Amino acid sequence: MRIAVASDHAGFDLKGEVVEFLHKRGEEVVDFGTNSRESVDFVDFVYPAALAVSQGECERAILLDGAGYPSGIVANMLPNVFAAVANDIFSARLSREHSNANVLCLGGKVVGSGVALEIVATWLEAKFLGGKYAARVAKVEALAKRHKRPWEEQPRKVITVQDVKDALLRKESLVIDASTIITPSVMDLIR
Repeated sequence: MRIAVASDHAGFDLKGEVVEFLHKRGEEVVDFGTNSRESVDFVDFVYPAALAVSQGECERAILLDGAGYPSGIVANMLPNVFAAVANDIFSARLSREHSNANVLCLGGKVVGSGVALEIVATWLEAKFLGGKYAARVAKVEALAKRHKRPWEEQPRKVITVQDVKDALLRKESLVIDASTIITPSVMDLIR
């Protein structure tokens, strides 16, 4: 399995142990950094790793920061990513069996290396149970399709009151097509 791994400085030491553990298991690891204990912004490293899962370049990702949840917030913004924070073995197993999570987020300041490696092993070995959980996951996926824009879809243009003001000042026209979103405040201006 091709697994993306990333951390910030708080997860750096644990990331090294996780990478070594994954190699010993025969997994293909793509390490997105960070590569030292020097203070960094976690987003700069976990986002590219989660993006690799989102775009299908990696099957799964393991993201490590101080608590786990910051990486989960970032990862869950992306299409096709279902990240779970699991700082215990039980949560790791259920995140796969019940929710089919494809990204695991761990807190380097929350769990020690022994427990973390058990969490990773459990998460990798657990299989999605399907059945009643498939229906629940399908509901989550339907919400994601409604609220997360697929990569192929171009961002929709939004016209705001400021856009109207700027266009008037520059004496320019605003291009509006069927996919343009017009904010309620602009609609009030038009009326």
